[in-house]
Amino acid sequence: MESEYSKDLELLLEMLRQIRTAGTQLYDWNKDVNSVSDLMKSEFGMQRLAGNCMLIQVIGEGVSKIEKFTDGKFLILRPEIPWKKVVGMRNRISHGYFDLDAGYVENILKEDLLPLMEAIDALIEHVETMIMEREVDEHCKE
Repeated sequence: MESEYSKDLELLLEMLRQIRTAGTQLYDWNKDVNSVSDLMKSEFGMQRLAGNCMLIQVIGEGVSKIEKFTDGKFLILRPEIPWKKVVGMRNRISHGYFDLDAGYVENILKEDLLPLMEAIDALIEHVETMIMEREVDEHCKE
């Protein structure tokens, strides 16, 4: 029988994987973006900018949910990431889209995305290890 703790770990892992998927899409979609003008100079660029904003919102919302789900005790394992700012970027896009500076999005892509994804990868690995250790413990108790 699966314990409540095991279910919580599985849910946490799923949230982290959703963030990772959004981050991977952001990275893949923007490999050829060299400047903010790449996001602004064409209709395709503007569509990409809108898609980027949606994925940034997904990441920020996921981080917010993890913070609430873990009572702020999990993401602190990776203190090099300013988690409140990650949620803040989601809020900035969600509540001020028409005032959004494409340079802000480009900066996220160029400066913030890879360190964030490295931290998410490490957190995924941490939770997977916890799940595996839990399964071993439960099996040994049988």
